Amino acid sequence: MANLMNRARDNFLGNNNNQHMHDEGVVMPDVDNSMDDGDMDDPMVLSTPGRTLNATMSDQALNTLNELRRNNLLCDAVISVSDDSFNVHRAIMSASSSYFRAQFTGFNSTSSPEKSDENRSVYIPGMSGAIMEQLIQYAYLRKCTINADNVHELLISADYVGMMGLVTQCKQQLATMLTPENCVSIMGFAKFRFLDDLYAKARNYLLRYFIEVAAKNKDILEIGLKDFYDIISDDELNTREEDHVWKLCIKWIDRDPENRKQYVAQLMQGVRLGLMTPKCFMEEVKEHPYVLQCDDAKPLIVETFKFMYDLDIMNPSSGEVFTKKTNAMLYSLFPLSSNLYVPFRMPFSKKLTTPPLAMPRLPHEVIFAIGGWSGGTSKGCIETYDTRADRWVNIPAEDPAGPRAYHGTAVIGYKIYSIGGYDGVEYFNTCRVFDAVRKNWKEIAPMHCRRCYVSVAELNGLIYAIGGYDGHNRLNTVERYNPKTNQWTVITSMNMQRSDASACTLRGKIYTTGGFNGQECLDSAESYDPATNVWTRIPNMNHRRSGVSCVAFRGQLYVIGGFNGTARLSTGERYDPDAQSWSFIREMNHSRSNFGLEIIDDMIFAIGGFNGVSTISHTECYVAETDEWMEATDMNVVRSALTANNVAGLPNKRDYIHKERDRLMEERRQRLLASAMARDAETISVSNASVETQDAAMDDYDSPNEDDDADDEVDAAAALAPVIEDRHEDQHPDPNRRFRVQLRAQRFGSQHEIRRRA
Repeated sequence: MANLMNRARDNFLGNNNNQHMHDEGVVMPDVDNSMDDGDMDDPMVLSTPGRTLNATMSDQALNTLNELRRNNLLCDAVISVSDDSFNVHRAIMSASSSYFRAQFTGFNSTSSPEKSDENRSVYIPGMSGAIMEQLIQYAYLRKCTINADNVHELLISADYVGMMGLVTQCKQQLATMLTPENCVSIMGFAKFRFLDDLYAKARNYLLRYFIEVAAKNKDILEIGLKDFYDIISDDELNTREEDHVWKLCIKWIDRDPENRKQYVAQLMQGVRLGLMTPKCFMEEVKEHPYVLQCDDAKPLIVETFKFMYDLDIMNPSSGEVFTKKTNAMLYSLFPLSSNLYVPFRMPFSKKLTTPPLAMPRLPHEVIFAIGGWSGGTSKGCIETYDTRADRWVNIPAEDPAGPRAYHGTAVIGYKIYSIGGYDGVEYFNTCRVFDAVRKNWKEIAPMHCRRCYVSVAELNGLIYAIGGYDGHNRLNTVERYNPKTNQWTVITSMNMQRSDASACTLRGKIYTTGGFNGQECLDSAESYDPATNVWTRIPNMNHRRSGVSCVAFRGQLYVIGGFNGTARLSTGERYDPDAQSWSFIREMNHSRSNFGLEIIDDMIFAIGGFNGVSTISHTECYVAETDEWMEATDMNVVRSALTANNVAGLPNKRDYIHKERDRLMEERRQRLLASAMARDAETISVSNASVETQDAAMDDYDSPNEDDDADDEVDAAAALAPVIEDRHEDQHPDPNRRFRVQLRAQRFGSQHEIRRRA
């Protein structure tokens, strides 16, 4: 009978020599449950080279074998558990499970015909009938029901009987079930079962979504000291503020204060105390009873004060004041330890290094700024922004096909799709894709239309190219790209022609805002519903905006900057889809149009652009909690008409972040020294007219008359009114602008200083 069953299975499955192929992950067409009826006629390549299998015949064969089992036909074995028993075919179960193969053919088998019944029955204590039914169903059909209720028991049972393919599916199911509430328990389960890959995924999830885990997860308070310290001290811990890390430490100690408060000093070494907000450090760390009662914690407080002193002493105007405050604090903390005083005007070391208590953690997200326009020509440069170190990094991965500006980009996975654009000569319908993991560029299918000043958005894995300018006309047409088929499809057009608009995705719809129609800058906006394939007008914005940028943030649509036909704007407004109304937000520090706009660290970053006078590299971020714009480090390259995209979870993110993190203190000192020199030069320039002229000539920003940077908006200005600001700048040049820009750029240190100001 066994030979007959093996022969039948060989005829149907085309594989009689590798009984464990399913356990190695190369299984039947239904293994990933992704096949639909439309795929049934496609041949599926199995593990044996050169052999193919018709999926329809395979499904029919497996279902027939399972039907025979259910009707107890040709069955030659019985599997019993605590509450049920099942008739099975030994050959099928042996081919799917190393445990059953050993039971039926190994140590329990016999060659004596009179004892052939001895290896026909297997009893497994402690396993439920429902779980055994799923194991048998997987053995016959390569399918089973995996859900939150049975996945743990099913994984343990599948591992016990050696069905490794099912173990893999259970691990994948657990990985998809990860939430802030359960990630710690899944991590503990994986560690106990020696499931290293699942453990790594759960731990990475915990680190990436640490803020939510710290707020919602209760299991993290039950883990041991070593595991807890490994988490809070990990460079991969994703937190915008170190305050959250300290507060979790206190919650962990409060869970069992009598036994855990002795570890407060050790936990403090895992927290980046130098990156905490001063308010939290002074009120919740320095004054905390656990810290005051621990002698080992006091040197850490002193070290943190000295670090803060090192930061401020580099500013001569505040060094003395800070020193007095620091000594007063130290005296209140250690009244009998006069040797802990910080000396006034503590000299610098020859080279400042970033101490461990202030070492920035690694970001889980990276902003890519690609292409743009500067100095009258298009640029192909790529920079990435390390939000933890507040640094821009030059990436040597320019597109070999050439630079482009006024293009659009969208991210799917680890790939950045560059759509349309302009290089100073040609308006593109070509599209390129940059793989951030492999660091290479590839050509993809071209669009039906040439599109410069195009708006691009991604929704449900599809990329939408909206409006633009083809070199002759402003467009209202829209087309959609499917990466799986590498094809563009024309869809319903917008209600209005728009070039130099901006688009984003919010609540399953695409919103496009502002733009230029060839005669005027627009204050209108509309949304696209892919379910109905219809564009619908929404209420007009408060300002006309061309060269505008928009993002979806916290359930609302934020529209920022642009050009109103007369001046570049620093204003921003947000649209509430529920109330269907617009409201203003705080103005930016810099007016700008044709700039990058992206969200990272729960803040909106405005990057580069054109301010009506010159192309800029300024970066600033919007903090919604305080409705405030904060300065960040400028880009290395001055440019407008660029795109900015956030790529999350890169496996090679270290290739895109600031490498010399131990030099952040030294870099800050060098910037401060440069700003001091700039102040001296500014003083000279104010009193010397010739220096003023040289300063204007030396300015490395674009000319105030650089019409190319004004793009579509210059067309609008010509049609509407003269640019008053430009004329004023020509008549009354500001000799100190360059130095003011340099001073502003030097004033700001790490990203954590930005948070402190917020």
